[in-house]
Amino acid sequence: MGDRNQGRVAVVTGGASGIGFAIAERLAHDGARVAIFDLNPEAAAEAASKIGADGGSAVGIEVDVADRVSVDRGVDACRSAFGPVAILVNSAGKDGFDRFLKISEESWNSVLRVNLTGTFHCCQAMLPDMIEARWGRIVNISSSSAHSGQPLMAHYVASKAGVIGLTKSLALEFGPRGVTVNTIPPGFIDTPMLRRSEGAGHLGEGVDYHIERTPVRRVGRPEDIAAACAFLVSDEAGYITGQIIGVNGGRNT
Repeated sequence: MGDRNQGRVAVVTGGASGIGFAIAERLAHDGARVAIFDLNPEAAAEAASKIGADGGSAVGIEVDVADRVSVDRGVDACRSAFGPVAILVNSAGKDGFDRFLKISEESWNSVLRVNLTGTFHCCQAMLPDMIEARWGRIVNISSSSAHSGQPLMAHYVASKAGVIGLTKSLALEFGPRGVTVNTIPPGFIDTPMLRRSEGAGHLGEGVDYHIERTPVRRVGRPEDIAAACAFLVSDEAGYITGQIIGVNGGRNT
């Protein structure tokens, strides 16, 4: 185990699988005590157990980021287990595929509630701990689709573009208080969400087709995102805030 963030308390939303779990693993490896917020309590507990088995310190907490009461309850549970929050990674996300003229108001609101409003809830709930400590790190996982656009995903793309705008505003407001706020828009990353999209036919000709159109000629791994995140939440990254750190194999430059 490392000591880059030894003893600091980190919250990772959507931390039970995919990119979120890779980030939770990496932060625990770097010495943080990690609270895994996830809608699935069994998956959150299992993820925390895996980290514990590898020598890290983690707890799984059932949280629906779209529900402020649930978020506040989760933050209280995290503080009871570990103490004040120093690091927040907003990785919980919900995708959606439909022709724009077919997107219902319910579907639109559902995607934005998780991806954008959920990020708002978590930042607002945990920033006070960071302000009091005059040290904090927030990393919001957005999406490279917010740069390029994506057909059939207008609600998802709009929500992730909103996350980028929120990141920039928070960075300006809270930089003087010792808190940095950055966003990582992942590119083509091999996650359960990606494979579900492939299985449903939403990736056109599939993963291999897109690999051939990625300059580094491979699909991204959740660990690639985790490595960038680990740097952004470190002391060494204290002069980096309000930035969009693309991790995409060169697909978006």
